[in-house]
Amino acid sequence: MKPLRKGGAAKAEEAEEAKPFDITKVKVEPLFQDFVDFETFSKSDFRAVKIKTCEAVKKSEKLLKFVLDDGSGEDRVILSGIHKYYEPEELVGKTALAIVNLPPRKMMGMQSNGMLCSMIHEYDGEEALQFILLDDAIPAGAKLY
Repeated sequence: MKPLRKGGAAKAEEAEEAKPFDITKVKVEPLFQDFVDFETFSKSDFRAVKIKTCEAVKKSEKLLKFVLDDGSGEDRVILSGIHKYYEPEELVGKTALAIVNLPPRKMMGMQSNGMLCSMIHEYDGEEALQFILLDDAIPAGAKLY
């Protein structure tokens, strides 16, 4: 996995060609020591979502506003603070992973209805983020088990 910087995958690939990825520079958070019982875990509703539109949130450097197809027949809006790592246009049409049963949360005056999943780690002392993208053959609304 290569860390992404603003500008997305194409710029990250160019940078990787110039400088090889060094696994010794990767740092991840330690695993939680507390267990979560299966009943608690099973209450989280993870679904495949298709990204219909994505745009930067005005007056925010971090937030992107996603309009998603979650398989329910109704659009779902989720805000995510990943603009440092991705440009909106490179995500439209992709399939992502979301938790859809979190309580709505107001961000920058807009309601966010869920959370899109990403992986974070440090690379060479800087935070890196990988947005979790799924195979586009997975239909909107497919449940993670």
